[in-house]
Amino acid sequence: MKKQILIIFLLSSAVFAQFKFGEAKGLFMAIGVGPRIPVGNMAENQNIGVGFDVTFSYTDNEYMPFFLYTSIGYGHFPGREDFYKLSEYSSFSSNVLHVAPGIRYYFKPILESVVLLMPIVDVGANWALFEKLHQFKIDSRKNNYVEEVTKFGFHVGVGFSMFILDAITYYNYYSSNQYLSFNLKANIPIFVKF
Repeated sequence: MKKQILIIFLLSSAVFAQFKFGEAKGLFMAIGVGPRIPVGNMAENQNIGVGFDVTFSYTDNEYMPFFLYTSIGYGHFPGREDFYKLSEYSSFSSNVLHVAPGIRYYFKPILESVVLLMPIVDVGANWALFEKLHQFKIDSRKNNYVEEVTKFGFHVGVGFSMFILDAITYYNYYSSNQYLSFNLKANIPIFVKF
């Protein structure tokens, strides 16, 4: 698993390093945190969880207001209490580690006088490792086990940016594992050249 993550991170870095667009460019890091809400099949046995991510984004004056980014994140989903009552499970939870490259578009500001407020939309691909813990009731006579599943999917996000602080809602799609994530992100400039 570590090798796969390292390869994806290096490929994303190599893609960003190839850009030689205009004179003004910037590299930014964002740290986000927020709730994760399962939908569809995932909502039948998983409860609202929490997650965080770190995002590295790049832009250039010739392609603004588009930003290219890669996000690395973690989420945890506990099991639903009503699922335990109706099944042989005593505990069920999922941990999700994801890597998600994408592109973000910043619309013209809708508010500039008091604070800069811009609508944003982004879309990208997802790769995730789901680690699912299956624990059963003693009288079920089933063995507990950990299941690891790798999945590919996509995400679509909409929200608002104050440039230093973003509030974004994402729909994350994986086969049999879809969830909404609400992220509050703090943006930190790493490198800016004019």
